[in-house]
Amino acid sequence: MGLKAVVCKRFTFDAAHQLPNHSGKCKHLHGHTYQVEVYLFGEVNNTPGASDEGMVVDFGVVKDVFKRRVESVCDHQNLNKVLPFRTTAENIARWILEEMRKELPQVIKVRVYETPTSFVEVFEHHI
Repeated sequence: MGLKAVVCKRFTFDAAHQLPNHSGKCKHLHGHTYQVEVYLFGEVNNTPGASDEGMVVDFGVVKDVFKRRVESVCDHQNLNKVLPFRTTAENIARWILEEMRKELPQVIKVRVYETPTSFVEVFEHHI
């Protein structure tokens, strides 16, 4: 059994949303610069000479999947119009986790910041 590691890649995208029927300020249309952290867990590849030797996953692969599955859907959009659920941070994080895991089963956790001081984490399981 080899070395296991957690790797993380951070992204941002800008989007608007609102939470109809919410009793707070979020009931009105407003925007965020969302910051997203995608965490992956796995065994470090020790295959000598392999392109990904010494890695759990190449950061470039994580970036490509995020751009295709999340950023292309959400960036500079009204999330209420492009996502089929109530656009709370919790639901957005769950959706990102599910989308990323379609191509990267090593994804174990997603953290979504709505503001620099407010975030939600969703995770598949504990390490």
